[in-house]
Amino acid sequence: MNSKSVFRIILSSLILIGCGDGDISQQAETESIDWPAYLGGAQTNQYSTARQINKVNVANLKVAWQYKCGDADPEDRTQIQCNPLIIDGVLYASSPSLKFFALEASNGKELWKFDPFAGSNHEQFGMGANRGVTYWTDGRSKRLFFTAGSDLFCVDAMTGMKINSFGENGQVDLHKGLGRDVDDLFINSRTPGIVYKDLLIQGGTVSESTGAAPGHIRAYNVHTGEIEWIFHTIPYPEEEGYETWPEDAWQRIGGANAWAGFSLDEDRGIVFIPTGSASFDFYGGDRSGENLYANCLIALDANNGKKKWHYQFVHHDIWDRDLPCPPNLVTLTIDGKRVDAVAQVTKSSHVFIFNRETGTPLFPIEEIPVEASPLEGEQAWPTQPLPTKPPQFSRSYVSSDDLTQRTPEANIYARSIYENVRNGKYFVPPSEQGSFIFPGLDGGGEWGGGAADPNTGILYINASEMAWVLQMLPYEKPDLTSSISVGKSIYSSNCQICHGADYKGMAKDIVPSLINLKDSLDQPQVIKTISEGKGAMPAFSHLKEEEIASVSAFLLGMEDQKLEATQEESSQSWPYPYYFNGYNRFNDPEGYPAICPPWGTLNAIDLNRGEILWKVPLGDFEEIDYPGHPVTGTEGYGGPIITASGILFIAATKDEKFRAFDTKDGSLLWEADLPASGFATPSTYVVDGKQFVVIACGGGKIGRPSGDQYVAFSL
Repeated sequence: MNSKSVFRIILSSLILIGCGDGDISQQAETESIDWPAYLGGAQTNQYSTARQINKVNVANLKVAWQYKCGDADPEDRTQIQCNPLIIDGVLYASSPSLKFFALEASNGKELWKFDPFAGSNHEQFGMGANRGVTYWTDGRSKRLFFTAGSDLFCVDAMTGMKINSFGENGQVDLHKGLGRDVDDLFINSRTPGIVYKDLLIQGGTVSESTGAAPGHIRAYNVHTGEIEWIFHTIPYPEEEGYETWPEDAWQRIGGANAWAGFSLDEDRGIVFIPTGSASFDFYGGDRSGENLYANCLIALDANNGKKKWHYQFVHHDIWDRDLPCPPNLVTLTIDGKRVDAVAQVTKSSHVFIFNRETGTPLFPIEEIPVEASPLEGEQAWPTQPLPTKPPQFSRSYVSSDDLTQRTPEANIYARSIYENVRNGKYFVPPSEQGSFIFPGLDGGGEWGGGAADPNTGILYINASEMAWVLQMLPYEKPDLTSSISVGKSIYSSNCQICHGADYKGMAKDIVPSLINLKDSLDQPQVIKTISEGKGAMPAFSHLKEEEIASVSAFLLGMEDQKLEATQEESSQSWPYPYYFNGYNRFNDPEGYPAICPPWGTLNAIDLNRGEILWKVPLGDFEEIDYPGHPVTGTEGYGGPIITASGILFIAATKDEKFRAFDTKDGSLLWEADLPASGFATPSTYVVDGKQFVVIACGGGKIGRPSGDQYVAFSL
C-alpha cells in the first residue's frame, strides 16, 4: 500500500469520526472532483457532486490558502468577477488587471502567469473585468482560451505559453469576421466561450450606445483559430428574422450580442445562447420591429450553427432587458412525465422554462398589452411575454407602501421622487418625466446566474431588489463653431450613459465622478483616457482628434475656443431625438435604497411545479439601526453554487461576507469575512480527497474597495 492510499484511509476515518455522516467516508476516498468549465460544467448548473463538506461540519470551515494577485487598482476601479476552473489539481483564473494564471489547487502555489498585455502600451488597470476561461483537451494537448481587450488568446494549460499555431501568434482579433467594418468599434468578451468537440463557440460585449458592432455568434476551430461557422443575430437579407428590422439594419445596427455565456447539451449537440438588446438600448426609433434575435434564447446545432428554435423574451427592447446569464439545463417532472428542459432566468426576475429539443414552453406564457411610448419617433411593441409559472422572484412594482421608512427625512425624499416619476407593474416605457424600472437595469437576475440541482429540479437564485429611474433627455443640436458646445454634445452621446447628466458616475463604483476632474487630471491625461480607455471604460478610438480635444476641454471647464465653421455635422452628432440620463438607482440621500428591505434575496424555486419554496434576505447593512430593523439584504453580483450534501455557497453581497445556506430551507449555516466583496461565483472541488471552496475577492463595485485575492476554505 502506497503512502497516498494510507493518507486517504486516515483522512476518511478522521472525517467520519468528526461529522458522523456515513456517506462521507466514500467521498474522502474520491481522489478528485473537478470544476471543469465556467459555472461548473456545460449545463451551467453551478452544481458539484462533492459532499465532504456537509450540514454538520460546514461550521468548521477555515481558510486553507490565499493567493494575492498584487494588481488591484488603488483607486478602487478594478474587480475580479472570475469563476475559476479546477482541472486535475490545477486552478485557472484571472487577476484584476487581466493577468491569467495557474495555481496548485491544494495550496494556492503559483505555477505560471500570463500577461496578455506584456510589451504593449496598455495601462495596468485599463482593460475591465473577466469572468473565466475555457478549457479544451484531446487527452494530449491541453489548451486554455480567454479574452483580454479585443483579442481571443490560446495558451498551453501546462505552461501558460501562447500556442502560436492558433490565429496569429496565439491570438485572434474579435473585430475580424463580423461581416462589416467594425475595426474602430468597441468589442471584447468578459464571459468565456464554450467548447463543443473541436469548436470554441464565442460571444462578446459591444457598445450599448450608437455606433455598436453586431453581436453575431462565431465558432472558432480550437487548433487554427479559423471561423468554422457564424450565426447572424441581426439577420441578413433572405435570412429568417430579417423582416423584424428595417431593411438596412444588418449594415448599421449593433448589439443583439451573447455577452452572458452559453449552455450546451453535449449529447444532442445543441448550444443554448442568450442574447442582449439591440443598440441603442433605450430608444429604438431607428430599428422599428420586434428585432430578432435580440433578447432571445437561441438553440443552435453546435456542429454548424443552424437554428433549431428560438424564443424572444422582450420584443423591441427599450429597457436594456438583456438575458443576463446562461440558462440551466435540467430534467423535470411535469404532469408526471420526465422532460429534458432549459430554464432561462431574466433581469425582471422571471424564469421561462422550455422543452430542450422543441422550444415548447412547459408552462403557459401570456402576451400582455403594454403602454405605448410617449417619446417622439418611438414605436414600442404593443405586447410583451410573461410566464404564468414560476412567479416572479422579486418585486416588480414600487408602491407607496414600499417607500423607505429608515428615517423621516429619507421617506420624504423618496416620496418626492415617487410622486413625479411614471410607474407601473411591467414594461413602463422610458420617458422624459422618468420611469421606474423594478427590478433595476442590472436585475433581478444578473450575470451570476442560478444553481440548479439535477436531482430535484430546484433552482437557487439570488436577486437584487433595487428600483432604478430610467429617464430620457431631449437632444439639443450643438453649435459647431464652439469647442465647448461640440464637447458637450459628444459627452452626451458617448459618456453620459455611464457618468450621467450630473457627471456623478456611480458613487465610488467602477464609473467615477467627473466633477472637479481638473483637480486630478490635465488635458493630455484626459485625452489619453478617452483615446485608450481605462477600467470598464472602452477606448473611444472612433472619435476624431479634434472631437476628443473638444470633449476634454468641456470636461475640464476650459475656455471656449472657436472652431472653423463647416457645412458638415460632427461625425458624432447624436442620431436620436433623446439622450439617456444615466444609470440612476432610486436611492435616498445617504445612498441606501429608497424602498423598504429586503434589498437582496436568496430564493429556491421548484421548476417542476413552478413554485417558490423559500425566500431569505441575502446580506445585511449592520450599521443601520432603527426600531424593528430587519436583515436588509444588499444589492449583489455573482451567483450561488450548490453541492450534493445540500449546501449552498454564495458571496455576492456588499457586506464582504461569504456564506453557506441549507438548500432545504434557506437557513444560514456558516459565514466568514472576506478581504473584499466577492462579486463573483465561487467554485468547489476535491483534490486528494479534500474538498475546497474558493471565491474571488475583487470588490470594486457598488461603492466597495477593490481587492486582489482568491481565498479557499476547507475543513
